[in-house]
Amino acid sequence: QVQLVESGGGLVQAGGSLRLSCAASGRTFSSYAMGWFRQAPGKERVFVAAISRGGDNTYYADSVKGRFTISRDNAKNTVPLQMNSLKPEDTAVYYCTTGGAVGRATGWYTSVRETWGQGTQVTVSS
Repeated sequence: QVQLVESGGGLVQAGGSLRLSCAASGRTFSSYAMGWFRQAPGKERVFVAAISRGGDNTYYADSVKGRFTISRDNAKNTVPLQMNSLKPEDTAVYYCTTGGAVGRATGWYTSVRETWGQGTQVTVSS
């Protein structure tokens, strides 16, 4: 079973940058697509970005397109999310995920069990 652990969150001023990372356990990491979601206070969890298992396809929410970049390192079992030009509305808990949630957001076929990390807080001050 896959386990996911996020890191890299923190407090940053508007216009600044942060780099989140998701570390995955398991020997089959390169076999499944990965994604990031976020949940702001009082709101539903929403899709942010996803990357295919080989890293050749990426998909972004319109709200982050051009500012965020998702990537993956299959040798290190990590999925970084580079966030630039941050806005106060990017404030949220960011979650790494794989499985059904990524499939529903992107339309990609996924076979691995849906799994979520514990989340990391990102706060952008104005």
